[in-house]
Amino acid sequence: MNNNDRGRKRYPRRSRDSQRSDRDSKIDRMIEKIKREMYTTIDPICLKNLNAFERKIIHRHFDNNPNVSTRTYRDGEEFELRVYPVGNLKKFAQEKAQQAIESGEKVVLPPMSSYERFIIHDTLKDHNDIKSASFGEGQDRHIEIEPDIFGRGLKKIIKKIRLF
Repeated sequence: MNNNDRGRKRYPRRSRDSQRSDRDSKIDRMIEKIKREMYTTIDPICLKNLNAFERKIIHRHFDNNPNVSTRTYRDGEEFELRVYPVGNLKKFAQEKAQQAIESGEKVVLPPMSSYERFIIHDTLKDHNDIKSASFGEGQDRHIEIEPDIFGRGLKKIIKKIRLF
């Protein structure tokens, strides 16, 4: 014992294996929580205060799942991991497109992030019966879906005719 250690209580050091198992159980609990929340929402699940290792483990866990996408965003020194329910967003877009077709009126979606809007537009790009566009600024940017009266096919034909 050296002079600096006198009078201090000595605690047994935890082994690396026990630290790793604690960390793994924390990540496993987070992953299970994310999976439970994914079934009911179209909003991303935001996880803050994770270190790089924890973010990487969560990214890897959801890598091969086409219904989930993970993205890390940086704000200054802080990192935020967002887990997007892509499958739910696609289903939501299909339902709203069908609603627009059936009602014949424009359907306004709630404000979304740029990535969520990208998923919606990408999902609806092959629908000839509707058109979708983003409107608004900043946090209020949203998508409006409206039925396309003549469809995209007729517009393509008109463009070809104008070329001749």
